[in-house]
Amino acid sequence: MKMSRNIVVLGIQWGDEGKGKVVDFLSKKAKYVVRCQGGNNAGHTLIYNDKRIVLHLIPSGILHSNIIPIIGNGVVLSPVELLKEIFLLEKEGINIRNRLILSPLCQLVLEYHVEMDIAREEFLGNKSIGTTGRGIGPAYEDKVARRGLRIIDLFDMDGLCLKLKDILNIYNFQLKFFYKRKSVSYDLILNNLINISEIIKDMVLDVTNLLRKVSKNNLFTIFEGAQGVLLDIDYGTYPYVTSSNTTIGGIITGTGISIRDIKYVLGVMKAYTTRVGFGPFPTELFDETGEYLCHAGNEYGSTTGRKRRVGWLDLVAVKKTIYSNSLSGICITKLDVLDKLKEIKICIDYRCTSNLSSYMLQSGMLPDKLEPVYEIIPGWQKSTCGTKCLNDLPLLALNYIRRLEDILGISIDFISTGPNREEIIILNERF
Repeated sequence: MKMSRNIVVLGIQWGDEGKGKVVDFLSKKAKYVVRCQGGNNAGHTLIYNDKRIVLHLIPSGILHSNIIPIIGNGVVLSPVELLKEIFLLEKEGINIRNRLILSPLCQLVLEYHVEMDIAREEFLGNKSIGTTGRGIGPAYEDKVARRGLRIIDLFDMDGLCLKLKDILNIYNFQLKFFYKRKSVSYDLILNNLINISEIIKDMVLDVTNLLRKVSKNNLFTIFEGAQGVLLDIDYGTYPYVTSSNTTIGGIITGTGISIRDIKYVLGVMKAYTTRVGFGPFPTELFDETGEYLCHAGNEYGSTTGRKRRVGWLDLVAVKKTIYSNSLSGICITKLDVLDKLKEIKICIDYRCTSNLSSYMLQSGMLPDKLEPVYEIIPGWQKSTCGTKCLNDLPLLALNYIRRLEDILGISIDFISTGPNREEIIILNERF
């Protein structure tokens, strides 16, 4: 029997690590790219014909004509946003409708989820989580409460009408009488769903069965995680997390792929750290260096446009992700953003007043009790932007990479040195 060639790409910080570019780069040799969890709260920016394209649902590899993009059952899918992306890609001349595959088991994100998400955040004020306001959390709540609507429901209109009425009654009661907001229109949602079902009906396929066949036929497949593992609902900085499992487990449950068929897991991290929204961030910078990194790295959310919080690279947090996600290697991105710094700090430990230090970062209630311990590394102060060969890196930049490998105990297999899709150094390509 042929062996599978499935690889997983995960962000191993708080998201925005540059996974989209990495998946896009690797997709040149792939047949399928599979999105496994999250919703249109995630976003990846791709450069196509010198034009910036931002996608939130459709997998990154769509820019390659050889790729068949798949959205697995772990994704909560906004049909309205999906159509927007389809139209956006078609406007750029990118064929999508006869390539995209959707799992019938995807939960739907609908207007009442968005309204509830926004209402809650406004109600909580300065105690809010800092969501994207896209309805992702409420959609996952419906999934767990076993009342959510799925793609498969679109093909049973009688059943859909009954289910939609029941769930909309629950939401509109809360929106009207507790949050003092307008009710959401049943007719508007139903009409949208009827129109959308006609467009997507030929895209729906049993994804798990397909992936089983793909693995047996030795076809190169990339499984693309959304957000970052430090935002995982179980293992992230709870409660300042997303509503899905962003770790390796989310790949398996979000697609039905067998764990035995995963051959390589690539963790993607920036050369520094960022996060969007609230929550603990031990290495966060509030000085001129932080402002410089934000500006040089263009650290503004591709989904929300919000300015990202910026800090030094936190290797303590990253090390926690290596074992629990079975990482095979790491891709470091935005190395070029550090080019002008005289010295670079990396967090190698925490000083902590609690005996629960190993779990402290995962508690959103105790961020003030973690003090980062830094190792200072001299900066190279030479340009690495666009470098494609390891030997062309400044010696001090190479020393920085090797030091990260020593501390993390894992190889850095790829280095991204700029925003364009080809600006990447391959150190090891083991799949």
